[in-house]
Amino acid sequence: MRSVEFKNPEYVPCRIFVTPLVWLMYEKELEKLRKRYELILCPPTISSYLMEAMKRRKPYDAAKIFIPRANRTLIDPFGCIWSFNIESYQGQVIGHPLEKWENLKDYSFPDPDEGLPAEGSDKVIPWSRISEDIEKMRAEGSLVRVSLMHGLFFQRLYYLRGFTNLMRDFIQRPPQLYDLIESLTEYILELVNRLLKCGRIDVVYIGDDLGTQTRMPISPSIFREFIYPSYRKIFGRIRESGVHVYFHSDGHIIEVVDQIIDAGVSILNLQDKVNGLENIKSLCKGKVCIDVDVDRQHLVPFGKPEEIKLHIKRIIEELSLKKGGLMIEAEVHPPTPPANIKALAESMEENMWL
Repeated sequence: MRSVEFKNPEYVPCRIFVTPLVWLMYEKELEKLRKRYELILCPPTISSYLMEAMKRRKPYDAAKIFIPRANRTLIDPFGCIWSFNIESYQGQVIGHPLEKWENLKDYSFPDPDEGLPAEGSDKVIPWSRISEDIEKMRAEGSLVRVSLMHGLFFQRLYYLRGFTNLMRDFIQRPPQLYDLIESLTEYILELVNRLLKCGRIDVVYIGDDLGTQTRMPISPSIFREFIYPSYRKIFGRIRESGVHVYFHSDGHIIEVVDQIIDAGVSILNLQDKVNGLENIKSLCKGKVCIDVDVDRQHLVPFGKPEEIKLHIKRIIEELSLKKGGLMIEAEVHPPTPPANIKALAESMEENMWL
């Protein structure tokens, strides 16, 4: 929290999140690393689906990466149909309840009293369970970090409408689009109101992937008209209760970073390589707590250990301040070798102290 609030932390908080497939591939080696770097290296939660898939795999061949195929579909509380192709990875929406605007007149959002929806799940989390989790974190003396939802707003719009339809809507501006945005915003605010009543929370996590690999699918002016006002209402409702907003987005989002900050985020989690460290430095340093997402597509899986160490050092040199405002996370996916995970941990431990 001292980093988030610019209160002169002793170090830059650093975390390594190892995905389940990588953990199961190198469990013995990673368990040794976890004991050595227990403040940095975070073991994953292994789903029952993945454990069953791993039992069916052939003996591990170092030249190949085991891909636990899935063939599951579900309908979430919003009426979106999800398809899952790889166990332990998020699926994608293949059926959109509002693909035709004529369906909007009879459409209802989930009952907010029943609980909190989770992306890619057919169930909601009861508020009583969330209250229990908050109480447990408080009793343990932990930071109380609660997820509102990933795919909260922009993504939910295209989950409901379909991506191509939504892009067309932003250009044609049908009246139904404004109605849908207003209804979704009000629904999310109802969730926020109930979440804030569950107990004393330090940070609310929100995820909404806004970018592609090289650019945004919408212009900053479209973002300003259709996305920013709702973000400002949602983030504002959380912040006025004395709770911090942690906002995550994958992809290239640099053109709207100023709007995201202005909407009220406390912590901005964005990817380093696709946005550029120099851009992040000029737009974010000292204005918001930056949580740098280390390049998981190229550097972490395929880079050399020394390249990884130098990159972590550069992030801290470029973006850190004595008063705080920087965190670093690295997400590890196949086919990352253990040597690269060790390099991440070693460089983080060596360079994190302010």
